[in-house]
Amino acid sequence: MKKILIFVAMLSPVLGIAQKKLVYPKSFDLIVGAYTSGNSKGIAVYRFYTETGRLAYLSQIDNVSNPSYLAVSSNNKFVYAVNENDNGEVSSFSFEPKTGQLTFINKVSTLGGSPCYISVDKNQKNLFVANYSGGNIAVLPLNEDGSIAPASMTLKDNGHGINKERQEKAHVHTAVLSPDEKYVLYTDLGTDKINITKYKGGKNNQIVPATPAFVSVKPGYGPRHLAFSNDKKYLYLITEMGSSVIVFDYNNGKPKQKQDISLLPDGFKGATGAADIHISPNGKFLYATNRGDANDISVFSINPENGELTFIDRKSTGGKGPRNFVIDPTGKYLLVANQNSDNIYVFQIDEATGKLIRVVSRIEVGNPVCLKFAPAM
Repeated sequence: MKKILIFVAMLSPVLGIAQKKLVYPKSFDLIVGAYTSGNSKGIAVYRFYTETGRLAYLSQIDNVSNPSYLAVSSNNKFVYAVNENDNGEVSSFSFEPKTGQLTFINKVSTLGGSPCYISVDKNQKNLFVANYSGGNIAVLPLNEDGSIAPASMTLKDNGHGINKERQEKAHVHTAVLSPDEKYVLYTDLGTDKINITKYKGGKNNQIVPATPAFVSVKPGYGPRHLAFSNDKKYLYLITEMGSSVIVFDYNNGKPKQKQDISLLPDGFKGATGAADIHISPNGKFLYATNRGDANDISVFSINPENGELTFIDRKSTGGKGPRNFVIDPTGKYLLVANQNSDNIYVFQIDEATGKLIRVVSRIEVGNPVCLKFAPAM
């Protein structure tokens, strides 16, 4: 019997019994959110080809005001977009992956001004929206047809930071679900905090402050975006004003800071504005963009033993104002939205070192600020 078991174990990689290699589609839909105050009129959709890193235009839906951040439902049927205006709204669209067509469904208030971030839970029950100028997070229930119901609750942050121009009041910047979706974390650039809430679901009080209800970072840092490690043990924060990445141990809604690493080269004295942060699909590397006079993306390796970062490389994003970026699911390409130069650059990733080794393509897009991938079925 032992010999038979050993023989089967040896054959298992061939038969696919013990090891299963991930098979990715050859193409994805790239959905692009933008500011419509410039050369864009709405949300554009492109077909992205994983074999070449090339993009082909599919469609665009116009007359969508400032769809600056997007979320795609887990069933790939709906796209949600904030309308980053003073009155604050969020729009829903049905999505057809084969053609890339978006169809407007409805729009509702976010109960706060300048919504700049949106996320949706896996069960398609609620949207979570960060209202930047409103200084609050809003929860909006979803209907089965993808339409958005009126906001069911908000949580408002209070206070201010040491920078009188940028931190005169609360400025909520993200609303991110933890990997187990037991918590919703939202950053506040104005008060230098990551706020932590328990996600209860249901119809009433979907989120409630956790214990502790927040963690603070260095005054004047301006917390912006968050990313969880693939093993869910670590949380990474990019600080817009501090131009740094902060590493936290993460355990059941309790982040504990352990490292603070700069995005800037020694002696840098220009304007900055750190923007986005993501981790490679293989979990080995972290990437972070910086705007202002930097206009670059930094690459770090992730220590698998403790989650800490080591700087690897820094590369120009090819344009100005690198706002949002995305790594394709195969891990071979990184796409950067350069807001102020109206283009998207596609970089090839060296999967062994994590470095961006060359530009494989670029497209002209008006004011791109958010990139989201969806399977092209």
